[in-house]
Amino acid sequence: MQYELIPDSTLVSNYIKGNESALEILIIRHKQKIYSFIYSKVYDRDVAEDIFQDTFIKVIRTLKRGAYNEEGKFLPWVMRISHNLVIDFFRKNNRMPKFDNTDEFNIFSVLSDNSLNAENSIIKEQVETDVRRLVEELPEDQKEVLLMRIYEDLSFKEISDKTGVSINTALGRMRYALINLRKIIDKHNIILTN
Repeated sequence: MQYELIPDSTLVSNYIKGNESALEILIIRHKQKIYSFIYSKVYDRDVAEDIFQDTFIKVIRTLKRGAYNEEGKFLPWVMRISHNLVIDFFRKNNRMPKFDNTDEFNIFSVLSDNSLNAENSIIKEQVETDVRRLVEELPEDQKEVLLMRIYEDLSFKEISDKTGVSINTALGRMRYALINLRKIIDKHNIILTN
């Protein structure tokens, strides 16, 4: 039987049942994509190799523990693990990318990127989840204006009409919402980039 024809889900299942060579096939099949993704973030072959190995150590442990939830999404799951390990590497080495606090800064710009490959789609999904969680930490009046502006694409005049406050108040709430989001991002050392 040709290895290319065996689906990832079957190989995962075979590995869990004790077939060690099934994992080897999975690693060979996905090594280039995962390693390239890691290297594109760290730009260091040794570090990329270490993170790649740590990724599969974590994969093995999760599979052996029976904690893997098979939904036919083995590669995206492994990519998420490698992404998290890259973030851990940057955190440990205090090399987190920082955003400058200029008015041009827009944490929502990553959400509108339409030219995404599979890896970046996974990351974008995580960023969207992180942004939603951050927005929930805002005071109610700031959150309301921000959600209307970003997610409903309303003008400040429309927001003013809908909320019953002046345009200047709506603008002020939006400004404070963005300032507070920056503070939350800095406080929790969060990266919202791909």
